[in-house]
This record gives sequence, structure tokens and C-alpha cells, in this order.
Amino acid sequence: MKEDLSPVMVSIRCLVFNHEPYLRQCLDGFVMQQTNFRFEAIVHDDVSTDGSVAIIREYAEKYPDIIKPVLETENQYSKGGGRLNMIVDKYIRGKYVAICEGDDYWTDPLKLQRQYDFMESHPDCSLCFHANNELYPSGEVIVHRPSVVKEIYTLADAVGVGGGFMATNATFARWDYLRQEGRPDFWRNSPVGDLPMMLYFASKGNIGYIDEVMSVYRMQVAGSWSARQNTLKKRTRHYHTILNLYDAFDQYTGYRYHDAIEAKKSLNRRNHRRDAVKSFFRYIRDLMKVGGSR
Repeated sequence: MKEDLSPVMVSIRCLVFNHEPYLRQCLDGFVMQQTNFRFEAIVHDDVSTDGSVAIIREYAEKYPDIIKPVLETENQYSKGGGRLNMIVDKYIRGKYVAICEGDDYWTDPLKLQRQYDFMESHPDCSLCFHANNELYPSGEVIVHRPSVVKEIYTLADAVGVGGGFMATNATFARWDYLRQEGRPDFWRNSPVGDLPMMLYFASKGNIGYIDEVMSVYRMQVAGSWSARQNTLKKRTRHYHTILNLYDAFDQYTGYRYHDAIEAKKSLNRRNHRRDAVKSFFRYIRDLMKVGGSR
């Protein structure tokens, strides 16, 4: 078979760590994509202890033009300092990057083509996303889309909603911005990845939206971020982390979006106070149950 020497237009960025139960469904979503351009999937495994590596190797052997494995021998995430992202970023060759972690998956074979066509026809957009399904361990599925649906959003829209504005596996970004600049400090120093990514690209242009469900985002998977935020102490730590992230982003953008950022921080404070009050009353209720059972 003749080697495809056309340029890679889209690089899929897939981080894997102990995702064996879900990984085949994730990789199947990549290889089923139907496009009129060349794309590839950078699949990075950070020393999984389950069968993830064997699955990656299997798909890389079967689909060598698409699946490009990066298999670590030492865990990079644990080293901190944004090391993991810097390693993966070096492998991105596409004009655009699409993101899907190993425990999520895509459901539409035209997802990449639709997002590519949208971005090509909207040069003012630095990022686009689409609706998605949220899948809970109970089997419940909830469609996630913006509360106000429109084709084009601004950074102020994104800041107003925050990290829940778009699912990570629905994003499709113009990578040249990051290729030229590198990850700024506010992103590199953040312990979360989706919010600073959205803020960064939204600061470079508009955000496009396609109102079609084309992916599934698994909620509360064991070991995932959503599953780890299970105590008030952890959520409080995260709350302060996000406030610091917004302050750093505010400085990065020369305070051009200061009013929107301050409004979002105020909303986060109110929500955190509400969470703390609810947690307190749950604690009292549990104590009374324990006392009443003696």
C-alpha cells in the first residue's frame, strides 16, 4: 500500500491511564472517522497497570496510519510541572487538535469532518465544540448542551459558565496558536486541563458550536476527576485552585476580560458557600442518625 504523504490536518490527543474497560470503545471512535483529510491519533499511555498498553499496541498494529502510540516507562503525571502535557504536545502535527481521553468515546463517524469544515469556514474561531451525552454509572444518559444555544460564543460567554461549558471530548482547536506560543503559565501550572484550555483558545478568537450530539463523556468513573471530588475538603481545595487560575488568566490577558472574570469568581464564591452549608447540614443529619441508632 502506498504511503499517504499528505499533511496531517487533525491530530487527536488521547491520554490513557488504566482505561482498559473503556479503551476499545474510545479507539473505535477514532478509527471509524470518515474524512477527506489525513488525521492521526496520538495515544499516550502513562504506565498503566492494567491491559491498556496491550490494547493500544493491538490497534496501532491494525491501524498504523491512524493510531500513533506513545508508551511511557515512567509515570509522567506524577512528576508534575506540566511534564505530561509538554511530552504529548511535541507529537501534535495537525493544523487542528481534537481531544478524547481513554475513558470517553465518539459516536459520530463524521465528527472530525464536521468540525474541520466548520473551522475552515469560520477563520474567526479558535475553537469549536458540539453537544454530547453524559453517561452516569447508573446508566442514566443526559444530553449536555449550552443553556443558550447559538452558533458563535465569545470568551465572556465561556467565562460566565466555566469548566462545564463544553465537554473535553467535544473540543476541536486551532493548534497553531499553541504551537507558536507554548502553554502559558496559567495553563501549565493548573492541576486541571479543560478549563485553562478553553480559556486560552477563547482568548484567541470566537468559539463555534455545532448542535449535534457526537460524543459520550463518562461521569464519575473510578479515578476520574468527577469521582475524586467527593468531600467538601477536596472541593474547597479545587475552589481555591480555580480562583487562582482565573486571577492568573486575568493577568495573562492584560485584564481585558476583568469584569467577566470577577463576576464568575463571585458566582463561584456563592456556590461554594452554598455547598459548605449543605455539607454541614448533611453532617449534622448523619450524626443524629448515628446517635438515634444507639
